[in-house]
Amino acid sequence: MHILILEDETPAHKKLVSYLFDFFEGSCTMDSSRTVEEGTTLLKLNNYDLILSDIKLLDGNSFEVFGNVATTTPIIFCTAYDEHLLEAFQTNGIAYILKPYLKDDFDKALKKFKDFFEPKMLEKDIFKRLNNILDNGNETYKKRFAIKKRQGIKLLEVAEISLIQASGDFCKIIDSHGQLHSIPQSIGSLVNELNPKNFYKVNRSQIVSIEYIEKIESYAKNRLALKIRGFKEYVITSSSITKEFRKWIEQ
Repeated sequence: MHILILEDETPAHKKLVSYLFDFFEGSCTMDSSRTVEEGTTLLKLNNYDLILSDIKLLDGNSFEVFGNVATTTPIIFCTAYDEHLLEAFQTNGIAYILKPYLKDDFDKALKKFKDFFEPKMLEKDIFKRLNNILDNGNETYKKRFAIKKRQGIKLLEVAEISLIQASGDFCKIIDSHGQLHSIPQSIGSLVNELNPKNFYKVNRSQIVSIEYIEKIESYAKNRLALKIRGFKEYVITSSSITKEFRKWIEQ
């Protein structure tokens, strides 16, 4: 689930992020913009499953963004202004929430989104997986990373990686000996470079290696706690992927 947030007020933005992570149980990624200019650029460069949008932004209003870039992505408007209701639904608006909104109002809007659009997204994901299977014979996965250290370049074999953890635009890599490495790549780009038979993205910020899972325990809300070699803390799976993860570890 990839989401664009158009919101110029920091407290409102934090509230939206909190509500989204809670509703989707952490299994979503987000881009944010406070301006028409940046929002237009993000919408041109990325494909989103959902847009959350205030009306008034720092340099104009969000309708300018949707006028600049044609999009079929559903939009939930979260705003203090009710005079734009008609214009909102003349775009891709599926819900219109007035500030100060309650979590219950927000959850109802997201449930509406899931009911109408999630089946189409799942269908699209199935075709994507089929294409990946068909292309698998020609695909080459990463074998090692060249990591910059103070003393020079270190070659880290992918087979030695036990855990990858997102850290902003960077990722932290923990190897099987517990050593920490850092690379300037997002977790989204890394997951596509690793063999899915060996590595699994268990929540929005962590990828684990099947080779270094030492223990699996039940956890609250249909989640699992994983003990990974070289990492002191337990890694907790997102409840939305637990079922697929169980299948993956048995393949």
